Amino acid sequence: MSLKNLLPGRLGFGTAPLGNMFRAIPDDEARATVEAAWDQGIRYYDTAPFYGAGLAEERLGQVLSTKPRDSYVLSTKVGRVILDEIETDVPDFGEKGGLFEHGNPNKILHEWTAEATERSIEGSLKRLGIDRLDIVWVHDIAQDFHGDAWIQKFEEARTGAFRVLSRLRDEGVIKAWGLGVNKTEPIELTLALDEPRPDGFLLAGRYTLLDHEHALQRLLPMAREQGVEMVVGGPYSSGILAGGSHFEYQQAPPEIIEKVSRLKALAEKHGISIKAAALQFSLAHPVTAAVIPGATRPSRIAEDLSALNENIPAAFWHDLRAAGLVSPAAPLPDAA
Repeated sequence: MSLKNLLPGRLGFGTAPLGNMFRAIPDDEARATVEAAWDQGIRYYDTAPFYGAGLAEERLGQVLSTKPRDSYVLSTKVGRVILDEIETDVPDFGEKGGLFEHGNPNKILHEWTAEATERSIEGSLKRLGIDRLDIVWVHDIAQDFHGDAWIQKFEEARTGAFRVLSRLRDEGVIKAWGLGVNKTEPIELTLALDEPRPDGFLLAGRYTLLDHEHALQRLLPMAREQGVEMVVGGPYSSGILAGGSHFEYQQAPPEIIEKVSRLKALAEKHGISIKAAALQFSLAHPVTAAVIPGATRPSRIAEDLSALNENIPAAFWHDLRAAGLVSPAAPLPDAA
């Protein structure tokens, strides 16, 4: 199924921060943020067992389980099974380090086999308090978590998760499936397969104002040719494009800080917000179906909606291109 036909609107809500990413968020603040998203018309929600070892799913479910199931679209992910036992060692999250050190203390099984995929879905439904999912992404079978062993994880998913999700889609249990990753290569490899065929993909952090050239080289032309659509995760590049200090889930390096300051100066020259430029850039590619910034405060939802609808003059996009701050191959909102 086409993601653009499935998703209700171009702005969704990413729940990674609700898993206590970077900081411990009070339960009432997390719930108020989800309620604010609902009250302001957001109807696409993305989550994952990995986000705080089930915490984000639990918090999202507290709100969504009280809403009519046909009134929203929900995606979660497979590849991590949350166990009942407590983790006593420091979890190995590859490049992501202590990303969810404030999440639930449960041990996580990292596995993409058929059996683990079915267990993962069962666990998600229980934590969310709902009876079905719309979209399921195969999570993090990429270099940032597995280094050189990522191909082995990909093969485990190809013969396990991919086949289970294809069957569930064909049976009408879910509406769509694909990959949810922070790197382009696993998606490129999937699109090169004869089968199974994904409906789309969630690409986090790789189609933003700060990082998009690699995706434009091979992945996005392949996706466009095959009619496979993209949800853009992390449009603010872990927060630095929204006033934060993180890039790629870590403190931003000097060269990124310098580029952001150039982007901010250009935005200020044209009287626009950098958040608006970031969101509207990610949405301008014809493959993009939706963008899903995360939030941990209710006020952020209004900011995102304002950024989505802000009027950006064509001159800004022309100046952005002229300054070399965006790839010559990147589609811009006014076709600059």
